[in-house]
Amino acid sequence: MTYDTIIIGKGPAGISAALYLVRSGYTILVLGSSVGALERAETIENYYGFPQALSGSDLASRGIAQAERLGVEIRSEEVVHLGMEELWSVKTDAATYTAKTVLLATGKSRSTLKVPGFEEYRGKGISFCVTCDGFLYRGKTLALLGAGEYAANEWAELGVFTQDRMVFTNGAEVTGTFPADTRFITQKITAFTGADTVTGITTEDGTTHPVQGVFVALGTAGATSFAATLGIELTGTDIVVDSEYMTNIPGIFAAGDCTGGFLQIAKAVSDGALAAKGIHVYLKKIFT
Repeated sequence: MTYDTIIIGKGPAGISAALYLVRSGYTILVLGSSVGALERAETIENYYGFPQALSGSDLASRGIAQAERLGVEIRSEEVVHLGMEELWSVKTDAATYTAKTVLLATGKSRSTLKVPGFEEYRGKGISFCVTCDGFLYRGKTLALLGAGEYAANEWAELGVFTQDRMVFTNGAEVTGTFPADTRFITQKITAFTGADTVTGITTEDGTTHPVQGVFVALGTAGATSFAATLGIELTGTDIVVDSEYMTNIPGIFAAGDCTGGFLQIAKAVSDGALAAKGIHVYLKKIFT
């Protein structure tokens, strides 16, 4: 089936939007492998309506249960690719879904790869988007950083441009579905080296592996990953949205921490509600 809206992210922004949209009669699918930063909040005492402190995971589970009670379909699947065919196509580690609109509510990554040279060569041989930059590295020796399903999807995309490639897991367990002949470098990375651009990756065993480009696919795909693939406008790492919470790409909306500002639950819930209003207006205008 084709959903009216697929929401990527089941944290407070995504679930809030789902609540408003399902009550307006829309078909909604929420996809996410976790509830993001909320899951790591040990004690919450500043959210309206709860006289007793509660954990982030407890608050998240209450929101999800509320949405499911109202008829929202929620699947614990990792989204690995977002693209456009006749409608929006959302690929996960389990299936591919289509929708008229998409809401990005993936939160904001609060970590980076703290390895010498990583920031220095960011944009100078280190890229975060195979779809965007892969053609620049046709036939070259390339590295992909990652170990999960998102990395496995990027690995397949990278194969269009070169077969001279290797996966650096940086010590992480391989959980993605890679081909049997994939070349893995499992040691932790200690440095990225080069001159004007990156030319090598050094691992903890002292080996420096020559490369001509590096693609990053650590963890799960976040909002900035999708933004890079689709050409969504960013300010730094924040997605730019208009007053209706739509991005510069018609039909793609964003809400919550991925849009920047005050990174609090109250703001994320508000963003979700306002994004739902924007999606409602867009669906009525374009599809009726």
